Parts: sequence; structure tokens; C-alpha cells
Amino acid sequence: MTQDSPMMSNQDRLIYMANQIARNFGTMDPARAADAVADHIASFWDPRMRAQIFELQGKGDVRLGPVAAAAITILRQSGAPPHQTQATEFNSVSGVGHSDAG
Repeated sequence: MTQDSPMMSNQDRLIYMANQIARNFGTMDPARAADAVADHIASFWDPRMRAQIFELQGKGDVRLGPVAAAAITILRQSGAPPHQTQATEFNSVSGVGHSDAG
């Protein structure tokens, strides 16, 4: 960032990231996209990050888009959904790649 641009707070960054993940699933049906976002957040976000986004939503923060908000609600109410994409299906220890990056 340049000296003139403002820094994002942790809360702003989490909202931005959740909405960005939701945009990546924008071609899916909204309900399936919400499950995919919830799966991604459950698989890759640190528990502290999840706790912060839960708190923001619980306080009525309206900056989450509809798909991201639905995903956070799924996680808060039901926990992690089954894996929705191959990106969150990990190989076994003897498998090739050992990550979603291949």
C-alpha cells in the first residue's frame, strides 16, 4: 500500500476476504455457494478469524454480502458443511500433492 492509502483493520480485512470468497463462487446457485464459502472458511481460516467474523455478524455488521452472510450463519448454526469443492478435499498422507494447491 502507498503511504496515502488507508490500512484495513482486521475486521475490515475479514469482511473483505469473506465477500471475496463468495464472489469466487458467484456462478453457483446462492445456497450452494453459501455452503462452498462455509466449507472454505471452515477449512482454511484460523479459529480466531472465524470467531471474529462470527462476532461481527452477531453484532449486526451489514457489510457481508448475502452469500458470505449465509455462509457465516451456516457455520455458526451447524458447523462445517461437507466438502463442497475439490479444493477442500485433501489427499491422504500417501497421496500426491498433500494440499489444495496440487
